Amino acid sequence: MRADPVTLFLCGDVMLGRGVDQILPHPGDRALREPCVQDALDYVTLAEAAHGPIPRPAGFFWPWGDALRTLEEAAPDVRVVNLETSVTRSDEFAPRKAVHYRMNPANLPCLAAARPDACVLANNHVLDFGRRGLAETLDALAGAGLRAVGAGRQLSEARRPAVVTVDGGGRVLVFSWGMASSGVPPSWAATPERAGVDFLPEPPETGTTEVAERVRQVKRPGDVAVASIHWGSNWGYDVSRSQTRLAHGLVDGGVDVVHGHSSHHPRPIEVYRDRLILYGCGDLVDDYEGITGYEEYRDDLRLMYFVSLEPGSGKLAGLRMTPMRARRLRLQHASREESEWLQAVLDRVSRDFGSRVDLEPDGTLALRRA
Repeated sequence: MRADPVTLFLCGDVMLGRGVDQILPHPGDRALREPCVQDALDYVTLAEAAHGPIPRPAGFFWPWGDALRTLEEAAPDVRVVNLETSVTRSDEFAPRKAVHYRMNPANLPCLAAARPDACVLANNHVLDFGRRGLAETLDALAGAGLRAVGAGRQLSEARRPAVVTVDGGGRVLVFSWGMASSGVPPSWAATPERAGVDFLPEPPETGTTEVAERVRQVKRPGDVAVASIHWGSNWGYDVSRSQTRLAHGLVDGGVDVVHGHSSHHPRPIEVYRDRLILYGCGDLVDDYEGITGYEEYRDDLRLMYFVSLEPGSGKLAGLRMTPMRARRLRLQHASREESEWLQAVLDRVSRDFGSRVDLEPDGTLALRRA
């Protein structure tokens, strides 16, 4: 059994479609069917109007910017991202959806640049181009050597966790679920005969026991179990009682880290029974720069989460967060003032959950318990 802590890199939504796809070396179809935008290049124009010109093509590493060096310096054992876009050339827009995300499969080296060990797919955009688009997404990820979790050609594949062996012993198991509260249509649920996502119905309490049993069936002594869940609304700091009950139920059932996402900005942090619960990690990479309407949430500010866990037990040993900001569709280190703003907000909204957040001298944020 290894003696050093197991370190995970977690983040919120990574959306490499639409405007991001257009600046990469192999831009796909620009056509959109949004109420106000029909050309994906319009999102590039918005970002340029906000912060200046963007090279085209920008190169596969461009969207990650300073985040790649941060990842290399942190050297996490396991990297988990929520891939919130389909990877397809399909033009079968899912009906009754206002927004559709897709990236050209030829641009997958951009995702591979971050070297994710698990790409979470149980979210509200992976079937934006239908089940044919999902099939192409799964094939493209497999062809690039990237693990997908949370979606599949049938229920058994959608439920299969990503299993990552950690140097020195032990494994990290990543499970992924999507919920209607984040906009995942129930019709996207995988069945034994139909492709889709691993869908957790509302209210979640009815399925917590069954989900926990699935975790227990796979988890072995020394393993770390991560529950990656797409849940909740895009905006606001409130956490519903049902989310808290679900998170606690998962921990009671053997989950060591609850990795929540869907919100466009970070949400409260809780430590329950020495296990970490992230109620919303916010966005990381996307093309939302320049879009107005929710400025009070500063969704241009992003966080990279580095979670340290005690080997063998899965108990939380520490959480450090590196603040970033989006500029010209690229991640840069946040300024001291921006890091202070993030610290103040996260500290305030996490107090009711028994957590406090400090700003370290090096500009990172650190979790401490109240």
